[in-house]
Amino acid sequence: MTVVTGNDRLHQQLQAGAEALALDLNEGQIGQLMDFLALLQKWNKVYNLTAVRDPQEMMTHHLLDSLAAVAPLRRHVAALVGEGRGAVRLLDVGSGGGLPGVVFAICCPEVDVSCVDTVGKKAAFIQQAAVALKLRNLHGVHARVETLAMPFDIISCRAFASLPDFVNWSRSALAAPHGVWLAMKGKHPEDEMATLPADVQVFHVEQLVVPGLDAERCIIWMKPV
Repeated sequence: MTVVTGNDRLHQQLQAGAEALALDLNEGQIGQLMDFLALLQKWNKVYNLTAVRDPQEMMTHHLLDSLAAVAPLRRHVAALVGEGRGAVRLLDVGSGGGLPGVVFAICCPEVDVSCVDTVGKKAAFIQQAAVALKLRNLHGVHARVETLAMPFDIISCRAFASLPDFVNWSRSALAAPHGVWLAMKGKHPEDEMATLPADVQVFHVEQLVVPGLDAERCIIWMKPV
């Protein structure tokens, strides 16, 4: 009789979720995502990276939730490459335990991902994850995003701040004139969108479906005008 362990179930759920999202991840990437989940559980005991403790909840609320944004990100990256932009750089703001930044780095190896957080131990966790998962395209940055002036093609966040605060704080790091903001949100944030600066435009609101999670999710795509 085959004994199915909790880890096996999580692995199966991850594979099924990736297939439902049509991500075509290889075994190596599935393995890296599982290893990242294990790292998150291990470091969370000491560093309090996330309030979510249950591995099953981490899978749905963190990994699969972040994976839901990968296909939209890939489409945008492909468009940038098609325009001849060369290497694409992404900054994940308030990344905390590396969500979605580490997931983006695993699923989009051609994108150079920097995760910035004001909490040193969280940036250190990202650096540790980069080493443990052998992700040369992943970097942990301990800083306030307002102090960053290096240009990024895409600036992302997930449950970080209001849209006006997000764009105002990270504006100095956005590459001109083609840079965009990718904000992962729950319900459609109409009030926040209404208070965006006049020189920031929402050019697309993309609805997301997270496998195994019955909750509203969307991406607010923004650009300077």
